[in-house]
Formats: sequence, C-alpha cells, structure tokens
Amino acid sequence: METVFLVKPSIEYQAEYLDFYEEWKTSGELIVPWVVSKDPSDFEGMLQFLLESENQEALSENWVPSSTFWLVTASKRVVGAVNIRHSLNEKLFNCGGHIGYGIRPAERRKGYATKLLSMALEKTKELGIGKILVVCDESNIASEKTILKNGGMPDTSFTEGNGNVVKRFWITN
Repeated sequence: METVFLVKPSIEYQAEYLDFYEEWKTSGELIVPWVVSKDPSDFEGMLQFLLESENQEALSENWVPSSTFWLVTASKRVVGAVNIRHSLNEKLFNCGGHIGYGIRPAERRKGYATKLLSMALEKTKELGIGKILVVCDESNIASEKTILKNGGMPDTSFTEGNGNVVKRFWITN
C-alpha cells in the first residue's frame, strides 16, 4: 500500500478524481459513499456543493451537515473517498451512520479501506463526535472486517423495507 493522506476535494485533483469516478462508473458497481455518485461534469459546481454540505444553513430539510475527503496516494492517485456526517437523523441512525467510505475497484484488498476509516475517525475527533456509528450491508464482509479492525462494536442490525439487512457498529473515540 502506497502512503496516503486525506485531502479536501479541490480543483488540484480534478484529473485524478475524474479517473477515479470513471473507473467506478465503468465497473457498474454501486458507488459508495453517495457523494461520489454526484456527476462531476461541472467539477467546480460539485466542489461548491461539497463545501456547502458542511453548513447546515445551506442544506435542505432532513439533511445533516457532512464533510467529504478524498484518500490520495503520494503519487496523487485518488484511491478512495469518505463522507462524514456531523450528526444523525433517523434514517442515518438506522442505516447510514456517521461515516460512508469507498475504495476504487482497482485498489481494493490492499489495506486502503482500513486506513481510510482510521483516518476518518481522526476527523470525527476534530468534529467533536465521540461515539461514531458505522454501517455496512450484511453481505459486505470486507467492510464488516474493516469496521471491526477499527474498533467497531456490533449493535442491533436494521432491516430496510426491501429486506436488505444493515449491520450497525459503534466506535468510541
């Protein structure tokens, strides 16, 4: 695994981010976290949206403030993304959690997800979030292992309306 760091989304990483986005779109897989599925064709508009998402006053009702970071290698390759919700509404409490993260398909099984979640937990400390809910689908064994490696303590699962079971874990900072 190459050395990595978290960066705020910026124009500096536009080409690398677009490559990251296109790889994920081409894979046909569900894009996680949801902010990565936001169309980056208006890149500056997307960056503005992500910045405004940190401010409650700029958000629609039922949305909570969130911070997005990209996991970038020393060679400036965007390998992952994380979205940290500053608080939870009912839906996030049941099946979204404080942290949503994902690693681009070509970079999985290299330890990046474990590192990304660990770094995201440091950001939650900075935000003053002491008890963090992290979730994954029951079928996502790799994500469950990542959460457990980062100190996740299992809680009651939540079954969505479509029957999907969401496993819920708490991590204390």
